[in-house]
Amino acid sequence: MKLRRFCKAAIALLSLLLLACGGASSGSANGGGTSAGNVEPEAAPLDVSRNIERITNWFDQQQRDNGLLESAENNNFVSLYDNALAALVFLSRGEVTKAEAVFDFFNSRIDAELLVGNGGFSQFRNREGTPNDDHRWMGDNAWLLIALNNYKSVTGRDTYDRLAQEIEIWLRSLQDSDGGLFGGYDANDQLIPKITEGMIDAYNAVPGYDEFHADLLRFLEEERWDAADRNLVAWPGNPQFLYALDLHSWSFSLFEGYAVSALTSADRFLTTQRASANGAEVRGYCFDEDRDAVWLEGTGQMAVAFHVAGMSKEAALYMNELEKVILDSELHEDSAGLPYATNRGTSYGGTALWQGADLDIVVSSSAWYLFAATGFNPFAVGRSKSAPTADEFWVDPR
Repeated sequence: MKLRRFCKAAIALLSLLLLACGGASSGSANGGGTSAGNVEPEAAPLDVSRNIERITNWFDQQQRDNGLLESAENNNFVSLYDNALAALVFLSRGEVTKAEAVFDFFNSRIDAELLVGNGGFSQFRNREGTPNDDHRWMGDNAWLLIALNNYKSVTGRDTYDRLAQEIEIWLRSLQDSDGGLFGGYDANDQLIPKITEGMIDAYNAVPGYDEFHADLLRFLEEERWDAADRNLVAWPGNPQFLYALDLHSWSFSLFEGYAVSALTSADRFLTTQRASANGAEVRGYCFDEDRDAVWLEGTGQMAVAFHVAGMSKEAALYMNELEKVILDSELHEDSAGLPYATNRGTSYGGTALWQGADLDIVVSSSAWYLFAATGFNPFAVGRSKSAPTADEFWVDPR
């Protein structure tokens, strides 16, 4: 135990140095001296080691005997995406056995769930592992494959090769003749419309570069690319919700050569809100341009993207903001984490956040905090696709 805590502290110290000395200067990454958010980027030094330890403790204790983690404490709600994130947290911390416990659950359900009917794993289930409905969202399945790809990269083991292959086959099966991907199947076995966020997840998750990827990029360029703004759009034809925060941060983190303007133009989502949990005033990013809540998970995603860009001052700035809403666990010993949002505003598209989204520790925000604190990019394994230059529509030709 002492050795493990020493290793955690050492990793935390390294992450602090990375925050202070990131690969490129903030000014050069921006093409000038202005930092994202038009705020002075100097931030108080982060004492992240203790927070990393306590949040990691929370993940360790939140995992159930069946390998799954509830998305929040005592809520009997298990998300496929959140469990993929948890597996990535464990892998990034060197806790391979705990990541394997997550994968073992889904590996045991290949024939009983993944390959049944139209295929795919259910998006949500209860703590015992029984699906709440049969909504099989493509994006969350892609995230499980991203986690499996990271496992293969870390360990070299073939334990979950069949699981990864079957998910890949299912993702490929969702491709339409125009190159876009349907979003999976709803509870009535109807195809879910094409969702930009899920498509870029799948682009990263499916290994290599072949006709699948080329056709998908063609669709994204023709149907979801705003050449003037140099960003992918979420909802074509709906100016109010044209842009979504995760398309800025994730696109930058997963596409090689993506314009850093995707991060600076995310200023459109910046807002300052008072946290319901502790009254702290927090500046960060909203889901969309209504700017009625700080999305703490999304702000962590932006901090990761700033790391990828070498914008260390901006990463540190928003890590400091996240630090303001780290909450003590009411369930687990010596543990902490972050809620989903600062306050009960609306998520993307104007849907009201659920009760407790601003008060309860959740997997997603806590995971992205850890990724940012340790400089871990979950997309890194699938980032280098060796795509032909002509296919990389996002690269500025100038």
